[in-house]
Amino acid sequence: MLGRIVQRAYAFLHSEDGPTAVEYAVMLALILMAVFAAVTQIGGYTSDMYNDLSLQGVKVKVP
Repeated sequence: MLGRIVQRAYAFLHSEDGPTAVEYAVMLALILMAVFAAVTQIGGYTSDMYNDLSLQGVKVKVP
């Protein structure tokens, strides 16, 4: 019984599933932060473009 517990503990400690999941979670977080920053930046540029067009009197139909 004790040997079985030790075997399971040893297998758990030497398993690579946990660290791999953490690495994927960190990569996903970094990718999501980059996408959020890009979308925020593009949104600002788009808003500025439409504001400039409206100040020039150009009519833009937005669906």
